[in-house]
Amino acid sequence: MATRRIRPTRPLAPHGLPGHLVGFVEALRGSGIAVGPSETVDAGRVMATLGLGDREVLREGIACAVLRRPDHRDTYDAMFDLWFPAALGARVVVTDEAPDEDSEGLPPDDVEAMRQMLLDLLNDNQDLADMDERLVAMIARIVEAYGKYSSSRGPSYSSYQALKAMALDELEGKLLAGLLAPYGDEPTPSQEQIAKALAAQKIAQLRKMVDAETKRRTAEQLGRDHVQMYGIPQLSENVEFLRASGEQLRQMRRVVAPLARTLATRLAARRRRSRAGTVDLRKTLRKSMSTGGVPIEVVLKKPRPARPELVVLCDVSGSVAGFSHFTLLLVHALRQQFSRVRVFAFIDTTDEVTHMFGPEADLAVAIQRITREAGVYARDGHSDYGNAFVSFVQAFPNVLSPRSSLLVLGDGRTNYRNPATDVLEDMVTAARHAHWLNPEPRHLWGSGDSAVPRYEEVITMHECRSAKQLAAVIDQLLPV
Repeated sequence: MATRRIRPTRPLAPHGLPGHLVGFVEALRGSGIAVGPSETVDAGRVMATLGLGDREVLREGIACAVLRRPDHRDTYDAMFDLWFPAALGARVVVTDEAPDEDSEGLPPDDVEAMRQMLLDLLNDNQDLADMDERLVAMIARIVEAYGKYSSSRGPSYSSYQALKAMALDELEGKLLAGLLAPYGDEPTPSQEQIAKALAAQKIAQLRKMVDAETKRRTAEQLGRDHVQMYGIPQLSENVEFLRASGEQLRQMRRVVAPLARTLATRLAARRRRSRAGTVDLRKTLRKSMSTGGVPIEVVLKKPRPARPELVVLCDVSGSVAGFSHFTLLLVHALRQQFSRVRVFAFIDTTDEVTHMFGPEADLAVAIQRITREAGVYARDGHSDYGNAFVSFVQAFPNVLSPRSSLLVLGDGRTNYRNPATDVLEDMVTAARHAHWLNPEPRHLWGSGDSAVPRYEEVITMHECRSAKQLAAVIDQLLPV
């Protein structure tokens, strides 16, 4: 048996643990997680109390001190792994291999042998939450042997290359066969379901372990900043709508309710600060009776702000559907701030879909119903803003009024068709307020078939690339 450790060339915490913790907190802030001075002090107390003996206990303790929202946990965990890595340099490797194997403990050019060794270790570890050191070391050796490559900045590591060498689909099949073997040739459906779930769970955990190991080794070679920029999952509210995957969009929808509560709280505070009206003579005189009839404190009439009607006109074509859907969810959550909300959807033709967004409606189902049931396209199914505006005015001529606020959602890409800016100008004139929310980056406005520069001449346009940016814009636009 041989034990070997490659020690790092530089210390993990060159400025001591307090400086290291401050650096970790600053990195969390850079990722979008709000951590204040008081939370930082609490994290320091956690470290002093728990010590560094158990890394997972320390992870949970600091998380309790600095995290305010559960959806920030994935980003926090990835940052914690960078700043408090499970090992330094190459891990301790305990091997019983024959002397003709290579320096990494893996048979040279024998991928099948590596996969069999990995399968044996997975079978030995029934609970991956309490992993055997041999499995951890094995993954480190696989990453070193199969995930290492040369980049322009020096050696780096790829989880894709390591996972490809491991052939996870084949590995999962063998795991499943081993789990089902005790049940004979005809396992029951429940036994098969449990075995499939356990095999899938092990493979998913294996992916996470490989990903964490490659990030750890890459951070040692290229620095934490490089991994933080390219390898740390973004917070849901910072993901760009037009680049979001299906899973990211689902995560973004989970932040709608917290965002709506935050916006409603800010609006209530603004309304309290902006209360100013005429003197309420009756209440002022009544209050002055306690001071001998001298009106020491003047009582003002509380303003009764009129809540406007909101008219939402949204593009639901594939290119911006995720943005429109998220915005509709947020608007629905804020509907109490308006006297009435009417929603219109379009691709090349406009149709009203307000009835799909009732107070008790399942919003996920309502959004799916739009493209199935609403008359949002009558031509070729490609975005046509000009025809959408024309059909809106023709079919719903009296919707916009001096009490209405118009909100247009879309990227303004017309597929080189008539943008009908004159029709949009009439709509803007008819409404009290009009704003356009665009999910595209500002530097792309006007490129290709984008008619945004022409639309900007008649309506105020706002860049809303992420949920955070969208919330900031809507916060400014909410009626006081």
